[in-house]
Amino acid sequence: MAVQKHISLLLQFLLVALVFDIANGYPLKLGFYQKTCPRAEAIVKRTTANYIYRAPSLAAALLRMQFHDCFVRGCDGSVLINSTRKNQAEKDGIPNLSLRGFQVIDAAKTAVEAACPGVVSCADILSLVARDAIHQIKGPYWPVPLGRRDGRVSIASESFTLPAPFANITQLKAQFVSKGLSVKDLAVLSGGHTIGISHCSTIATRLYNFTGKGDTDPSLDPRYVPELKRICFPTDTTTLLAMDPGSSKTFDEDYYSVVLKRRGLFQSDAALLNDKTTSAYVKLQAKSHGYTFFKDFQASMVKMGQIGVLTGKAGEIRRHCALIN
Repeated sequence: MAVQKHISLLLQFLLVALVFDIANGYPLKLGFYQKTCPRAEAIVKRTTANYIYRAPSLAAALLRMQFHDCFVRGCDGSVLINSTRKNQAEKDGIPNLSLRGFQVIDAAKTAVEAACPGVVSCADILSLVARDAIHQIKGPYWPVPLGRRDGRVSIASESFTLPAPFANITQLKAQFVSKGLSVKDLAVLSGGHTIGISHCSTIATRLYNFTGKGDTDPSLDPRYVPELKRICFPTDTTTLLAMDPGSSKTFDEDYYSVVLKRRGLFQSDAALLNDKTTSAYVKLQAKSHGYTFFKDFQASMVKMGQIGVLTGKAGEIRRHCALIN
């Protein structure tokens, strides 16, 4: 079994090394900074580990941050840019107001800049930090080909194109396919909800006024509804909820068991049961104790990390991740 895993990972590395960014004609590749900043990946790993050791919950936040970056304008670090008097940036868009962990990216960037000024992009640092954070909490480890450049455009209103927690399966599939991701990738990456937290306000409508008639979403397990209502009142905006109750700090397949029991927190979680492909995947992971989940997650994260990347002479290498040069 161990040999098979090593072979599988080696094949992934080889495949990733050959992947080219179609838009720019330049490759993202493993070891991109080997000559220009050989310690870059080690510096990012060490910085990330220091933060996750003290605050393990940041792993979920950093994974979410990469997802939110890649789904708007591609993986270009645009979610890291601060707003100015003339422009409201992505991070201040409503779907991104709950993002956190920017200090980890900034610390990694500062450390890398001290070693190799003006060489390593914020987009690459974000991709590495997300991977290293998940691995630090004993989650999967995936190859991260590098060579991304940083975007110079960040617009708050574009954050509304992110997959929403109240999206249905048709909307979710369309959004993923538009980014070059498959329906299977949708099922796999939704598994990231195995860690992390959300706010009661996100599910208030689902609990108390689903169709505008004071009703509850019928796709929720009716035995679970009273439990949620004891925690979340209709106007509650501060209480936190675990995405994967009882296992929210462990990166595992338990999320799929929760969804199969119709106890997924979001409508977008429940929606996975409304499609043949995603439903089959949920059942497979729940019943096989996540037999292929880590391997699948590795592959889907590699694909997601290459959405709309800027390479070559496109974009820039930001000196500070929150500021355009």
